[in-house]
Amino acid sequence: MTSYDVAQHAGVSQSAVSRCFKPGASVSKKMRARVMAAVEELGYTPNAIARGLITRRSNMVAVIVSNLNFYPEVVSELSARFTERGVHVLLFTLDHESDVSRTLQQVWQYQVDGVIAAAHLSPDEIATFVERDIPLVFYNRSYEDVQVCSVSCDQIEGERALINRLVEASRHRSFAIITGPADSVVSMQRTRGALERLRECGATEVLQVSGDYGYRSGCRAVQEILDRRGDMPDAIICANDVMAFGAMDELRYRLDYDVPGDVSVVGFDGVRAAAWASFDLATVVQPVESMAEAAVSMLMDRVDNPELPPEKRLFSGVLRNGSSIRG
Repeated sequence: MTSYDVAQHAGVSQSAVSRCFKPGASVSKKMRARVMAAVEELGYTPNAIARGLITRRSNMVAVIVSNLNFYPEVVSELSARFTERGVHVLLFTLDHESDVSRTLQQVWQYQVDGVIAAAHLSPDEIATFVERDIPLVFYNRSYEDVQVCSVSCDQIEGERALINRLVEASRHRSFAIITGPADSVVSMQRTRGALERLRECGATEVLQVSGDYGYRSGCRAVQEILDRRGDMPDAIICANDVMAFGAMDELRYRLDYDVPGDVSVVGFDGVRAAAWASFDLATVVQPVESMAEAAVSMLMDRVDNPELPPEKRLFSGVLRNGSSIRG
């Protein structure tokens, strides 16, 4: 059964049948009801692959994320925005950002209409998108020396706001940072923002330990801080909220420290769990909904009009004054 059969049965044009299955297409309620009645009577199901061959669009986009623990709410928001547009999402996750070249080989096989990448790509890898005429938008990645589309939260500004909050609070003199993976650009930016502001405030010795953005790595990092220092600093600055949760639980339930009485803990991202009473984490809340909408709109605009020039949008995070900071 084809759309031609449906059109004949309903007494309409084949293009009218196609419009009834295209999200956002202009079609009257009467026409839609007429076509859908014919669809039900004939048992017709649209063939997405055949439609793609006609339109030269797969109606699929790829979303590449470097660490799903770091981006669960972002992936959810992006998926929702694409679904509203009738576009299907192929999700590719990386254990490490350095694995992206292998993932791109998989992406090419699906003939996607565009890609949103929350991972670092080399200039040569970015050039491949241009050669293949596939629109690319970076999420939370910015490039100063390459002309690309990107949607980012201001990591450095947000981290400086967190440090200001810690310094303003009483008795914070010693600090440790739990970073993300060594190849994470976001972690580098957040760490740099924290270190720069701490040095400006007179903190010259700041211990850094590595995590992987996961809960367990936050727990392990706290133990490493204790082993290397022999005691706990006044404040622990975590590169994301999930590691901050692990750090808080390790401090409270395994090492018998009071948070924030003995140690203040801060995160970054503003995931929903940060507002739970058991954490009430001081963090920077990224405007995920606005950023996701911007990234999806930016990509789909370039799918429809490949001649549009590169665009960069920078969003400010909002400081959440949770009770995980002393004073």
